[in-house]
Amino acid sequence: MPGQEQDCLREVTLSTQRLRVLPPAVLSNPTLESLDLDRNKLRSITGISKLGNLKKLIVSKNEIVDFPNEIQSLVYLEKLELNQNQIRVIPEGIFCHLPRLKHLRLNNNRLGALPRDLAACQGSLQYLNISNNLFRTFPQPVLQLANLQELHVQNNALRQLPRELFQGQALKMFKANGNPLREPPIEVCAGGIQQILNYFNHLQHGSGQEDKRIKTMFLGASLAGKSTICKSLKQRQAKLVPKEERTVGIEISEFRIEDFTFLFWDFAGQLEYYMTHHVFITPQALVILVINLHMYQTNDDAFKDLVGFWINNLFMRVPNSVVLPVGTHADCCRKQEVEEKRSNIMAKITAMLAERKSNLTHFINNLEASEEPEVYVDQWEKLKEMESCTLTILDLVAVNCTDHSDIKKLEATILEHVKNEELFPEVVRVLPPIYREVEAAIVNITQSEEMADHGMMDLQYLLSELSRQEHLANLDKELLQDVLRYLHRIGLIVWYEEIKHLESTVFLQPTFLITTFKLLVRDRLAQQLESISVDTLIAEHATIRDRSNWVWAFKSKAMLCHQAVRALVKYQLCLEGMQDIFEEIMGDKTHRGKGKLFSLLEHFELCLEVRHAKALNPQASEFVPGRTWETTRGQGDSWYLFPTYLNQTEEVAEVWGGDHPEDLHIRTYFSPEIPEGFFHRFLVKACSFYSTHWVAKATCLLVCNGKPLLIKENNQRAYSYLELRCRKPAGATGFRFAWDFLMAVVFIIQKLSEEWPGLHVCVKSPCRTAGCPAELTWPDMDGKTPVTKEDVKTCGTCGHRFGAELLLSKVPRQPEAPPAQPPVHYYVTSYGTTTFGPSSVHVTRQNISSE
Repeated sequence: MPGQEQDCLREVTLSTQRLRVLPPAVLSNPTLESLDLDRNKLRSITGISKLGNLKKLIVSKNEIVDFPNEIQSLVYLEKLELNQNQIRVIPEGIFCHLPRLKHLRLNNNRLGALPRDLAACQGSLQYLNISNNLFRTFPQPVLQLANLQELHVQNNALRQLPRELFQGQALKMFKANGNPLREPPIEVCAGGIQQILNYFNHLQHGSGQEDKRIKTMFLGASLAGKSTICKSLKQRQAKLVPKEERTVGIEISEFRIEDFTFLFWDFAGQLEYYMTHHVFITPQALVILVINLHMYQTNDDAFKDLVGFWINNLFMRVPNSVVLPVGTHADCCRKQEVEEKRSNIMAKITAMLAERKSNLTHFINNLEASEEPEVYVDQWEKLKEMESCTLTILDLVAVNCTDHSDIKKLEATILEHVKNEELFPEVVRVLPPIYREVEAAIVNITQSEEMADHGMMDLQYLLSELSRQEHLANLDKELLQDVLRYLHRIGLIVWYEEIKHLESTVFLQPTFLITTFKLLVRDRLAQQLESISVDTLIAEHATIRDRSNWVWAFKSKAMLCHQAVRALVKYQLCLEGMQDIFEEIMGDKTHRGKGKLFSLLEHFELCLEVRHAKALNPQASEFVPGRTWETTRGQGDSWYLFPTYLNQTEEVAEVWGGDHPEDLHIRTYFSPEIPEGFFHRFLVKACSFYSTHWVAKATCLLVCNGKPLLIKENNQRAYSYLELRCRKPAGATGFRFAWDFLMAVVFIIQKLSEEWPGLHVCVKSPCRTAGCPAELTWPDMDGKTPVTKEDVKTCGTCGHRFGAELLLSKVPRQPEAPPAQPPVHYYVTSYGTTTFGPSSVHVTRQNISSE
């Protein structure tokens, strides 16, 4: 016991105690080695020098403005965290007294420089985080930290990185996203330390070349005139695009104005195709929002459909974008009408920006005014970061698409804006000459007559083709991969090295990739099924009756069997004249290979494979306890669920059995709204984790260990949330399982929401008193659970008290008798997936006969 008491005195945790000064009892303990002061209200740590044996000091998420000078007395300090304060300057003479410092966190402060004496830690410092500060130039003392292994400099204002940083052997992890980098470009940094090092090595062999290139995304409602504008700009003349030639999916083209290269991405406006947009909408791009002025009316509904929807989703997806609104069909409107509509659109966009800023300020004020603001620091930081982001909306340009002078005026406007470094700080990149040489050679291959229309090429074959050119004879695979990663990130080619089935395939024509998407993600898909030719059906050993069943299954359950998909894809490719690549797209029928199409659709969470297991598999390998069991594909047919097309809800409601007042009940709120397609992608993620599930357009029922959990979507303006419900459990074990289940789903939601940087998500628990409108906002989640130490929560509105385990992820303290073993549950969903509840199976030998 004395030894245990002494250990406790060596480590003290005082987080979330609302401390404004250090307690005398702590300062009078000279044996203290670890002190955690996270999430308090400290503005200074006066007296900390008395703790001369400290090895670990955490003062993150406080209110410190002046760097504590007394830290220089902590000569044994190994770990120091001062992140998420308001520190602007670190004086000289601190770090030279900290020779053992290994770990230093200074992120989320107001720093613009580091003291020179940080170099005194060169023999010890291994981890340094200075992200989310105000650095404009790289801090030179960092270059002397010879043992630094992990460095974070994200979200500063760095334009250039020193090559010396990457020439040592120690650095293992480096993060620099969120900086307007030119040398090396952020697309190179995303490839990791080795690619950055290769970049600088190739830069030494020749002078760097400036690459002025910008991705330009054309967005807007269907028939707004995006394709007409895009093609008119490219061909330098008015070019009308007939209705029947409108964009289906996304079309990509490239052209130059002066010394700027523009990569035009023309996105289809139909809502069915928006599900694929998240794959290709990227930051650091010029967004041209095309609005049909002839169709536009100065009312809220027209604005929402033709403008507001796109502005809102850009807010959430790429919150720092530059948007140029372009009004088309100006020739169909009177001159005064054009000006009225232009003013109305710009005024409503300005109001949207103001409303968003007001909402963020409201959220921030609520957290600051709460009784425990220290438990909301992470949420507060995220909101402040979002508050600093805003869309830059340029003045609307009205054009007559048939007038050459209007097209020239639009071209001049675009060029003027991209030359503005404040708007586009990353438009200029410095590249080694070899990057441009490889790119030019790839473009030549793509445009050659020998190149197939689909533009797919094996990586090794591409390397051999490039190496045949004299000036690229020494090109190796590593350098080619570096260049391909760069070209992929700027949007010139597509190479998904992270997808196992596609890592050896390069799409030199990204438009073909869109073609593969639109085979199954498109409008009027049911009509496409109905139109599959009899010849195609026969080739796939199907009948007209099978085709009718496919249409019924798709309309009623948003599902297609493997045979239906093969027939549909084969028919579509025949219409496109590309039937020769059918097996490569769909996979080998004999071996039921996955093929490229479903690798893409599943990777981007556009569909979910479900299987109908009809019987035991006699070909299964023998199960031996203690060894890995090699699973085989079952005998049942594969089915694919496409959440975008879901409609029915009755089955989910019937299985759930209705809400109960005693249910554990939480909501994840979204501001400004739940993004289009978010719930569908959530379904794919969640259902891939929990094999027993029922799904509908806006509801989902998951089952784990026999326990159901319901998720419902409510997406109204100013009231958007996902509601999670499960039955109230009995006893500590039941609560632990129920909250583990709920928290797993919450983390799926939060992880997915990270793909929308401008989206605010918070979790709340409604008061359990009937009719009470109050909700408890969840504190920050450190690790896997919300930060709370209370056993009882009191509603500030109705005054009722509840056990914290009814509102937050917490297990009740009271002891309990061991629960009775629940019965085994067996579920069969509408498409055949199954699960068992708690049970024990002991297998010593498996012997299945196929006789």
